[in-house]
Amino acid sequence: MTIPQQWDNLIGLTATDADGDKIGQVGQVYLDEGTGKPEWVTVSTGMFGTRQSFAPLYGSSVRGDQLVLAVSKQLVKDAPNIEDDGHLGEAEVTALYQHYAAHLDPAGRGRAEDVGDDRYAGRHADAGPGRGPGDEDAGAMTRSEERLNVGTESVPVGWARLRKYVVTENVSTTVPVSHEQVRLEREPVTDANRDAAVSGPDITEAEHEVRLHAERPVVTKETVPVERVRLAAESVAGEEQINEEVRKEQIDEPEVDTRRGRER
Repeated sequence: MTIPQQWDNLIGLTATDADGDKIGQVGQVYLDEGTGKPEWVTVSTGMFGTRQSFAPLYGSSVRGDQLVLAVSKQLVKDAPNIEDDGHLGEAEVTALYQHYAAHLDPAGRGRAEDVGDDRYAGRHADAGPGRGPGDEDAGAMTRSEERLNVGTESVPVGWARLRKYVVTENVSTTVPVSHEQVRLEREPVTDANRDAAVSGPDITEAEHEVRLHAERPVVTKETVPVERVRLAAESVAGEEQINEEVRKEQIDEPEVDTRRGRER
């Protein structure tokens, strides 16, 4: 697609290079005052788009809402630092042609040495008197303003780690135990036990043993699973206050000079 004749339509487009790398937003269009055709555009570059860099329109094309330049992103970022004040002086034109010499119209490369040619004094897109011939709306100017587009993006902010380790604690419990103890039982001799009582010698010495038993605590350990633990991420909604400056153009009330009408 070729550059449109309504060159002010270029303002606000996103400038990219041939590889699709975004360079910045088109700010102003500078004209060849001899032909009225657009020759240069300013593109916002640098940190937060605060610098306006000049780029040539030769070989460029418009694709949707993008202005595809014929020069690389890095070449635009390295362009000479020229003030975007609505006019390109002779030295500034020379510096631009020398910087972009390998990417300009072969028929116009000689202008880099022709410092006396001031046809490329630029005009802002809203400069009414400097509009080129054939402009169908020469009595109007375009008022532009910046709009703040705010979105969100997901970025890594940290890690959550789940770790288990072993601790030792003391457990106390009470276990019931029993033991045997001996007691002396006496019984009188009766008819029922008389035979056993007199079965031995009359007077003797003797011993009798009884094995005693006692219970002792016995401790064993076993490992049993008690629960499953895992990490899960959940989204927590919140709000952040964004403060950013935007620019917009204002148009003064028209000034009427009645003296010119009387002079005619």
